[in-house]
Amino acid sequence: MKTATMADITEIEEVTPVTAKPPAVQQTRAVAAATPADLLRIAVEQGADLDRLSQLMDLQERWEAKEAKRAFDAAFAAFKAESVMILKGRKVTDGPLKGKSYAELHDVVNAVTPALSKYGLSSSWKLTQDTKDWMEVTCYLRHVNGHEESVSMGGPPDAGGAKNAIQARASTKTYLERYTLKAITGLSEQMDDDDGNGKVPQGNPDEVFMKYESQLLEATTADDVRRVRALAGAAFEAVKDVKGWNQFKAMADKKRADLEGSNQ
Repeated sequence: MKTATMADITEIEEVTPVTAKPPAVQQTRAVAAATPADLLRIAVEQGADLDRLSQLMDLQERWEAKEAKRAFDAAFAAFKAESVMILKGRKVTDGPLKGKSYAELHDVVNAVTPALSKYGLSSSWKLTQDTKDWMEVTCYLRHVNGHEESVSMGGPPDAGGAKNAIQARASTKTYLERYTLKAITGLSEQMDDDDGNGKVPQGNPDEVFMKYESQLLEATTADDVRRVRALAGAAFEAVKDVKGWNQFKAMADKKRADLEGSNQ
């Protein structure tokens, strides 16, 4: 067996390729990966003038706004995937709309708030116009990263019935809050009234659950699950079974996720 000599080692060292990147390449990559905040910090350290610093601060603000919008869009898409259901909790007992049902403001708020909060979203209102004959409400949807969007709607005070002046204004404000919240979240009430032109699903809660559970078990694609889920939502709303709907919705969402995961 031949023992390596000093000459052999020297020869090996001389032919070993250099793998380190040139300083210019390393610097280029570092600048490409830097954020506007990093560039601003470097400029301050190097004593940049006020014009240069102002330009970098503007760049930083635009970058932060873009990132916040991106986070908002991702959160809102996740919120919409929750398929929030707004149930009509109030039935009209007199007047031309007698027999109709609608969702009150608290029905809408209670339906959307948990799903919004889950993804860092929140809603609020501001009375943006308040005159004798006209009121306007703006609903804001905000994300924790700072981006917000808004929807506005206006109308005259609701002087119908036996309302006094304050009640008339309160009624309009509540009405506008309800509709702007549904508008900004892109949601509608389940089982919208059809003026007697359609049929409401019948049956007791147990029958409804068993019917759609069977259809859910037979579903073989994510689209099948979505279709069954939509039909079940209307049926559960018709029998006023919120607990059963929540249980079924969890089952449907899990199966849809499993089917989508298996196709990836």
